[in-house]
Amino acid sequence: MFKKLSLVTLLAGSLAVATSAVYAKNFKIAVGDAAGSAQHAMGVKFVEELQANSDHTAELFVNGQLGSEQDTINDAAIGVLDMSLVAINNITPFSPTVGVFTLPYVILSLEDAEMLTQGDVGKELTENTIRDAGVRIIGWTYTGFRVLTNSKKPVSTVADLQGLVIRVPKNEIMIDTYKAWGIDPTPMAWSETLTGLQQKVVDGQDNPYLTVHSMKFYEVQDYITNIRYIFSIEPLVISESIFQDLSEEDQAVILAAGNAATLHSAQHLRDSEAAIKEDLIAKGMEIQDPADGEAEFIKLATEAVWPKYYESIGGVDKLNAVLEALGRDPVQ
Repeated sequence: MFKKLSLVTLLAGSLAVATSAVYAKNFKIAVGDAAGSAQHAMGVKFVEELQANSDHTAELFVNGQLGSEQDTINDAAIGVLDMSLVAINNITPFSPTVGVFTLPYVILSLEDAEMLTQGDVGKELTENTIRDAGVRIIGWTYTGFRVLTNSKKPVSTVADLQGLVIRVPKNEIMIDTYKAWGIDPTPMAWSETLTGLQQKVVDGQDNPYLTVHSMKFYEVQDYITNIRYIFSIEPLVISESIFQDLSEEDQAVILAAGNAATLHSAQHLRDSEAAIKEDLIAKGMEIQDPADGEAEFIKLATEAVWPKYYESIGGVDKLNAVLEALGRDPVQ
């Protein structure tokens, strides 16, 4: 009897090991930005947490190796890609309500971004992306304000912008913001941006300091203007169909890894941005602040752009809920 029980126990243990091995998955994670970027730092932390707390592994594919950010969202939506790290403006075409985070001058600090993404607003937008886009937001990357860079001249006023050819993502809110400032920007895929700057197809672009540095834009850009029109938030999304195929235990591990990576991302920004600014100056870039505390930029953008997108973000009440959460006055 003892030998039979031992054999049964041994067989059961072997089966459990085999089953565990069968279901251990290697997740592929698309990353739009380069190694050394905020996206990459967030992704590395997520992979570390996932692998420390499960039998699963994950691999990061940086610099758009798996396609443009919008393409990878579509691939995740149909279940042919596991996860993607993308700028939030590239989710907006699939789930318009997240556009509230790309309305100019809504988010005015890292603390604003943390409060919104980790609170009730972030939870609602996560549900909306599941419904609208077939992907689930499981973590948030905080990359900082999208500062303006260009190769031609210092910019501190709206008038200084005139005559510059500025690349923007294929995002209507961002395009309309530049139009409110009096110029017609050039929509361009992220994968084409560096080449466009090198070949002088465009004079400038906007992205956070961490991205400017990791993409080595200092090699083709001379001037930075500290505009704060958009705080760059870059979610980590997982295919909802793939997420639902996981066990409840594995789902919990993935969500916990996403939360840990989110907290890490905020600290990474706090720890690194100042040093990156100094390095960009050392590499020859000139940095200036907008005149008059950016008042002219703010007035033109908020008056022209906010009302145009009330409907797409779910109504003016949605914007007012965000403003209220931030302790700011509602719009009428």
